[in-house]
Amino acid sequence: MAPSLNDDSPPSTIDEAFTENNLQPFVVLQKGSSRKSDRKSSGTGRTRRTDLSSASPKNSANIEDEKEDENMNLRMEAFEFVWSKIESTIKDVLRDINMNVFSEIQTWVHQSFDTIRSLGTPEFPEATQSFPIIADANSKRLFTGLVLTKNMEFVDDLLTFEELGKHLKYQGCHVANLSSLDFTAKNGVGGCLRSLLRQFLMSSLDPADISILASWYREENCNNPVVVIIDDIERCCGSVLSDFILMLSEWVIKIPVILIMGVATTLDAPRNILPSNALRCLCPFEFTLGTPAERMDAVVEAVLVKPCSGFIIGHKVAVFMRNYFVSQDGTLTSFIRALKIACTQHFYTEPLSVILLEFASEEDNLVLEIERYGLSPEVIWKHVFELPSCQRVRLNKPTSESLAHAFSELKRLQNQWRAVVLCLYVTGKGEKVRLLDLFCEAIDPESYNQGEFDTNMKAEKDPVLSSSRIKGHVICKAVRLVRDLSTAQLGNLLKIWENLTVGIPEV
Repeated sequence: MAPSLNDDSPPSTIDEAFTENNLQPFVVLQKGSSRKSDRKSSGTGRTRRTDLSSASPKNSANIEDEKEDENMNLRMEAFEFVWSKIESTIKDVLRDINMNVFSEIQTWVHQSFDTIRSLGTPEFPEATQSFPIIADANSKRLFTGLVLTKNMEFVDDLLTFEELGKHLKYQGCHVANLSSLDFTAKNGVGGCLRSLLRQFLMSSLDPADISILASWYREENCNNPVVVIIDDIERCCGSVLSDFILMLSEWVIKIPVILIMGVATTLDAPRNILPSNALRCLCPFEFTLGTPAERMDAVVEAVLVKPCSGFIIGHKVAVFMRNYFVSQDGTLTSFIRALKIACTQHFYTEPLSVILLEFASEEDNLVLEIERYGLSPEVIWKHVFELPSCQRVRLNKPTSESLAHAFSELKRLQNQWRAVVLCLYVTGKGEKVRLLDLFCEAIDPESYNQGEFDTNMKAEKDPVLSSSRIKGHVICKAVRLVRDLSTAQLGNLLKIWENLTVGIPEV
């Protein structure tokens, strides 16, 4: 490695620094490909260089640098565009998959509010007093929705409860979202109250007093329910959560609070956390969200199988992400983060990734102008001819029209491929065939070997062979399920397939 010009470290001895052999003029030559990084390596000092070359090569090098910079900027713009489409699609999918449960919770919230109001509404002077109303035990019970999420990590639930809060707010509820960080032994129940006042009154008062919340509710609007969402009660301090529940139960007539508590493992979790006096204050109702695997399949279908952005991961990346999700982490959040890393890596390393701006468009007829992508035509076509899709259609003449035709053909083939994958998925969905497993096999290059496919079909019928050693096991299972269907079941399946293959002449 050549020493840096800015290296200020002194030599170990004078003899090493000055000898008869090295007292000669010298020139430091730097590799041309690293000139871009050299410009960015230091912003504090500059090294003066002597230009020994002619003006023409210098201009050529500068032009190439400018083209590289332009191409990189275009790639980063394309990445922002593509990832924004992926991210918005994921949010829409997760919102839609939970919408049925959200609607059930919304109906239950308004029914619970009507029940609380049927017990009586205090007059204004009584409602604004700084002490609770004396009532019987039945009037102190809190309507509590236990939402079972079945997630290994609460990180996947943060967005779910955030969307639930937005949904209930849209329906006219007063909503506050609390986390386990609000229920710590250090802050006590006062920390929970301060968070409620901050969200409802848009201000933080110290000392926190629940009577302030009662006065606000009476003055603000006493015709809508107050919903408090706790995302994960299993991470809360049990004593603080118990005190919080007991306090709300004393004020439920003045403040018609309805609790919604997230539970990750089992609906019996409150019994393991709360003492008996707090449990007696709860009137629980149970709701269950979709499983992590179901949410994962919905994201895979919308982002990787259907034409969302034009970006798709390869087989090795897909298998790695699947195995990590299933056997180690188990969170959809980490899966999405890994997908973003793969997307970033693709745009950073592939000069032609900028074409995804055109490829992700809804237009069927692509118009590609290679001069717009910041690279010389020679470099562009070098990368183009290395693409399998362009090799398939045999691009002989390097023109923008032939490149556009190649990508149009790629879109057509991908639409057919998607239709087949989704048809196989709906076939095996009832038998717990996971779309992520099916996707990993469908993009495996080795799975297209017909001899292997026939061997796998025979192995499906041989109980001696281990299914874990069979390639194409999920696809073969889906095909076998079609063969075993009755006439009526096959007719219903064909109707579903017909909807999935609209606009596709053949598969």
